Amino acid sequence: MSNEIEPLIAPSNSLLSDSPNTARVTLGAMWAVRLFEEAVDSLFARGLMHGTMHLSIGQEASAVGACAALRPTDYITSTHRGHGHCIAKGADLTRMMAELLAKQTGYCRGRGGSMHIADAKTGNLGANGIVAGGIPIAAGAALAQKMQGTDRVVMCFFGDGATNEGAFHEALNLASIWDLPVVFVCENNKYGMSFSTEKSMKVARISDRASAYAIPGYTVEGNDVDEVFKVSSEAVERARRGEGPTLIENITYRWKGHSKSDKNLYRTREEIEDWKDRDPIEAFEARIIEKGVLSQEEIAKVAADIREKIRTAISEATAAPDSDPAELLASVFRQVQS
Repeated sequence: MSNEIEPLIAPSNSLLSDSPNTARVTLGAMWAVRLFEEAVDSLFARGLMHGTMHLSIGQEASAVGACAALRPTDYITSTHRGHGHCIAKGADLTRMMAELLAKQTGYCRGRGGSMHIADAKTGNLGANGIVAGGIPIAAGAALAQKMQGTDRVVMCFFGDGATNEGAFHEALNLASIWDLPVVFVCENNKYGMSFSTEKSMKVARISDRASAYAIPGYTVEGNDVDEVFKVSSEAVERARRGEGPTLIENITYRWKGHSKSDKNLYRTREEIEDWKDRDPIEAFEARIIEKGVLSQEEIAKVAADIREKIRTAISEATAAPDSDPAELLASVFRQVQS
């Protein structure tokens, strides 16, 4: 049974909060990211999910606003903190949950888990457990689109820590000199693992690094889904016109630790609570109520509908067959001895 998130086809020259249907779908996508991750957080705590995971609770506007600027035929590459990108691109929640539960019905038959979900149907070329690992992949995918003469765009998500890796600089350089149709989206949540960006780089804004490659760079309020969508749309259309890449820095914050093993000893409760007061979902709900786009009752129904989808995802994924260890090497390329 399909349990997909409704795809958001946003109108051009408009904000996501402008029309009832667009606002409803946008809000639904953000709630899907939030509730999915709260569910997997609970499953992990109860010992029903294993391995590790990196949650993006608090960063929902970045993934949803950026992906809303894309067409269904466009591509994304993701990160170890990639649940939100996958959902925002239209993933099936049941297949996502099954993947994290190591089930045969998961996107990668339970082999990829949280950090390596891919969904070719929606254009998700895959999450990546290697910091900055998806950036050159995105450049390669964009090169393929240019060589094939399509008008597809690749959107590449990564964190602030990735901008200190060589792969970031090499990929941006190639994308720039070849005018590749790629949008680089840095989700700056202030910490690379447990190390503050204030200590890891001298530049005040990561977007300043775009100037080294003669491409546009923008710093955006990453918890404002409308602002993320607006800047992302301009960058996507620029890429689609053949004018090359853009670097976007979305300033946001993760409420949880870097991963499940992170005890959060490097930041204060006051800092975390301050960012929780900037909840991107609450901010969007307040805006659409103020505009008269949706009522409080309609907003509550959106959240309730998504909550039911998450319950369905957990129920169906839990009932699915486990991945078979005997098939572990079935998709691995091996050299056959003659």
